[in-house]
Amino acid sequence: MASHSDTLVVFFGATAGANGGKLGSDEREIILLVWQIVDLHEKKVGKLHRCLVKPDTLELTDQCKEETGLTLDDIVKAEPLDKVLQQFQQSVSSEVKCLGRSSCTLCVNSPLVIRQALHPEASKKNLVLPECFFSFVDVRKEFHKCCPNAGQVQKLTLTSMLECILYLFFYRLYFFFFLFFFFFFFNSNHKFSCVETVKYKFDSGTCSKTEPVDSETVIRARGLPWQSSDQDIARFFKGLNIAKGGVALCLNAQGRRNGEALVRFINSEHRDLALERHKHHMGSRYIEVYKATGEEFLKIAGGTSNEVAQFLSKENQVIIRMRGLPFTATPQEVLSFLGPESPVTDGGEGLLFVKYPDGRPTGDAFVLFSCEEYAQNALKKHKQILGKRYIELFRSTAAEVQQVLNRYMSTPLIPTLPPSPIVSTRDCVRLRGLPYTAGIEDILEFMGEHTVDIKPHGVHMVLNQQGRPSGDAFIQMKSPEKAFLVAQKCHKKTMKDRYVEVFQCSTEEMSIVLMGGTLNRSGLSPPPCKLPCLSPPTAYTAFPTPPAILSEAALYQPPLLAAPRPHQATAHSPAHTLAYYPPQPHLYMNMNMNYTAYYPSPPVSPSTSHPAAAAASSVLAQPGALVRMQGLPYNTGVKDVLSFFQGYQVSACGAEVKAQAS
Repeated sequence: MASHSDTLVVFFGATAGANGGKLGSDEREIILLVWQIVDLHEKKVGKLHRCLVKPDTLELTDQCKEETGLTLDDIVKAEPLDKVLQQFQQSVSSEVKCLGRSSCTLCVNSPLVIRQALHPEASKKNLVLPECFFSFVDVRKEFHKCCPNAGQVQKLTLTSMLECILYLFFYRLYFFFFLFFFFFFFNSNHKFSCVETVKYKFDSGTCSKTEPVDSETVIRARGLPWQSSDQDIARFFKGLNIAKGGVALCLNAQGRRNGEALVRFINSEHRDLALERHKHHMGSRYIEVYKATGEEFLKIAGGTSNEVAQFLSKENQVIIRMRGLPFTATPQEVLSFLGPESPVTDGGEGLLFVKYPDGRPTGDAFVLFSCEEYAQNALKKHKQILGKRYIELFRSTAAEVQQVLNRYMSTPLIPTLPPSPIVSTRDCVRLRGLPYTAGIEDILEFMGEHTVDIKPHGVHMVLNQQGRPSGDAFIQMKSPEKAFLVAQKCHKKTMKDRYVEVFQCSTEEMSIVLMGGTLNRSGLSPPPCKLPCLSPPTAYTAFPTPPAILSEAALYQPPLLAAPRPHQATAHSPAHTLAYYPPQPHLYMNMNMNYTAYYPSPPVSPSTSHPAAAAASSVLAQPGALVRMQGLPYNTGVKDVLSFFQGYQVSACGAEVKAQAS
């Protein structure tokens, strides 16, 4: 009984550009297809079919003309690719049926004509290929099984294989070499067993950080459109088999796609073929393809979260990312926003909200849909309003889910906290999430009965780089017990329709927060993404600077600060003065220094209006303290340094500028 492996369709193709070992590397279209049925069981050969194909771009390279003997006049009157494929399907089906067989196996001298030419071109032209083009045998690999000493598979040619067997005279008729070769396999009772396959579609999935990834299977694609999905990238590499979950879109520091992706293939052979698609086009953009490593892929796509693994455990799901959600948004509100025309898989179970390690929402969420139609309906909601915010929706991938979760849940590589633990009096509280329009009266009203326990001048508003309120404030209480009571009673109370978080902290913790850290009920932790800025901010004059307030203290750690100049007390000073700390750019003298988002605000404020008491009680006042300044302009002099510290007490001859040999 003959099997489908005994009925072969010998297949050959040529493009309008490079052929041979570089077939398909220049994106040129197919201009010639040749095929013939070979029945190894009955020792029969079918009719030789040779069809010219008319490309969309009527142009032939000199190399193509020389190797194929074709001219432009030959292909002008030819049929387009879709018509030729229909002719191929009809002729093969008819001949196989005449032989009494139900199926056949495609056989090629090189996988390039299938993987690098036919599948990519059919994908670009939205053509549906016959099923036989998704599996084939490579005659070189079959020959290598019989003659392993003939050389590397990639370097084998029909001529070298025939000479290795019979040392035959070199015929110029390429295709007859191919046919003769199959009868050699027949005479030696060879069975074609190494059937290669082409994946119908890309399979999404998860990747564990402990999973070994061979660097010889990974590439980096650069120049992708920002809205491209993993399916778009898989379509770009159509004909090559990508590993399950093997597309990882890269994100920038702001969590947005940067136009790069890491792609993992099933083996190094497919990776090498992918590198040949360097500067091929996705739409109107050319894509650069480079080698990458397994470590880079795991850094982007790897994850260990059980929550993510459970969320992505459902296969064949379309993933949509939602960005800009209100922090108070509930699953039911999101489901209502998407509407009945785009039902979420398993309802609320198909939603994954992205949160910070302390449980605060980030405004991002991922949604699963069971089919493309539901996902398209959801994408129509792009930039529609939920609450008072417009919501962005776009396609996502399993690897992007892992990457976003990893970004928010992980800590930075460089620690921003001091190595020694902080032990001090926790007599301060931090208010986070204040309305940007909140003033001193709003804070006092928010504190309620605890207002009487605030130290004089103990309310401090934190400004951002532009001098506007950042939504944070620090309040010094009279004792740690009072601070603890405020944190318990006022935490998550509302102020102008916003709930405000209240944390107990110390003056030293306050200083660290102002240097870029974060503070919550779990303690101190570095910010999720701390990006230093190398230029001083511009002045913002909406908030006048009260006299007798430190203005630049937040730029330096407490042990390195010079003693501040004590302020003059006023006769009628209110018990609770709102302290704003706007930037003063004239103090910088073009000395660009790194600063964080909280700029500027003093780590400690005076607890009394008396100058002597203020100097004595300030934890920052350290007589004789030294400051080392690095990164000064080369033309900086002593006067520039003293001008930089204007407003602070500097001892006589206390500034010294040293030159360091490079």
